[in-house]
Amino acid sequence: MGGLFITFEGIEGSGKSTQARMLAEWLRANGYDVVLTKEPGGTELGEYVRQLLLSLQHHRMSERCELMLFLADRAQHVSELILPALHDGKVVICERFTDSTVAYQHYGLGLSLELIEELNNFVTHSLKPHITFLLDIEPSEGLKRLQHIKSSLDRIEMRSLEFHKKVRTGYLEIAKREPERFIVVNASLPPLELAKQIQERVSDILNKLDLARKH
Repeated sequence: MGGLFITFEGIEGSGKSTQARMLAEWLRANGYDVVLTKEPGGTELGEYVRQLLLSLQHHRMSERCELMLFLADRAQHVSELILPALHDGKVVICERFTDSTVAYQHYGLGLSLELIEELNNFVTHSLKPHITFLLDIEPSEGLKRLQHIKSSLDRIEMRSLEFHKKVRTGYLEIAKREPERFIVVNASLPPLELAKQIQERVSDILNKLDLARKH
């Protein structure tokens, strides 16, 4: 597999979408073939699953149902989009991946870590990102950001501050276990300053990989 797989993780309001988009634009400007995607979603089927997962209409969704929908979305996403792009030597930038499921469904909701890891490996064919940026921010600050930019919060964003604190703790523990993959960055920084830090780290990795450019 000749591509580069980069993921962005973090709690609600940490700026994942902004930083993923800015990195994709920077890489394209430097001649790389980039696929920018997200979870849940990223495929036509995944967008239907995303609507089910995030809609406030489904407030009675069970924790196990939620887990399986996230995994179904990921199974399609990996087979239809991510793996083919990586095999073609592209840079794939994904907002959320397997670490989100561990952070939200294990640390946040208390579901079995062993089960989640086994199912993640099954639906991804054991695919791991080359590098993961964890955008770390206080949950109260992240939720405050969301309220400024969104007219309404989705089903998961609406969960308690205590839930989001558990998710953040989970992310930091995951990052501590895999320091060779994770880069933890301060998401409270101004977006352009943060983007520059991320670009510098990605540039170092690309130099080591010697990944081909389009031009």
